[in-house]
Amino acid sequence: MGFLSRIRRLISGQNDIAGVVNVYAPVSGKIVAIEKVPDAVFSEKIVGDGLAIEPKGHLILAPIDGTIGKIFETNHAFSIESTQGLEIFVHFGIGTVELRGNGFKRLAEEGQEVKMGDPILEFDIDYLKEHADSLLTPVLIANMEDIQGIDKNHGHLEAGKDVIFSVRL
Repeated sequence: MGFLSRIRRLISGQNDIAGVVNVYAPVSGKIVAIEKVPDAVFSEKIVGDGLAIEPKGHLILAPIDGTIGKIFETNHAFSIESTQGLEIFVHFGIGTVELRGNGFKRLAEEGQEVKMGDPILEFDIDYLKEHADSLLTPVLIANMEDIQGIDKNHGHLEAGKDVIFSVRL
């Protein structure tokens, strides 16, 4: 995705990305190291680096200001790109794609401009606790090749209020 985002920026005349972007918690809960997610695609950072959150509540919020890129048909995951070109991927739980959308409700649309804290998806945590393999929710940087560094936070956080990591572009 990073290569394609670079090509898109070049074609549209956008400058190279630079600066620091704070990424806020899309869900409330406890931060967990990405390496602890019970899926190698995430724990081995194949999709990108970041953190996971052991969620509580019922909403998934936009972690940054930007444009919704893709919301999966099953409403369990989405991508968002900031105006600086930072691409964030949020994936609720493990084994949630197999639920075919059950337990999730879409609140935003692909291509929609959103502000940090805007609701993107709603989830039924009781249903998901019973049917998903894990509720750990990875929040990842999808275009790591554009990143100079990432400063990760720890502990408990509140969606839309607490920074989970800061990205140096």
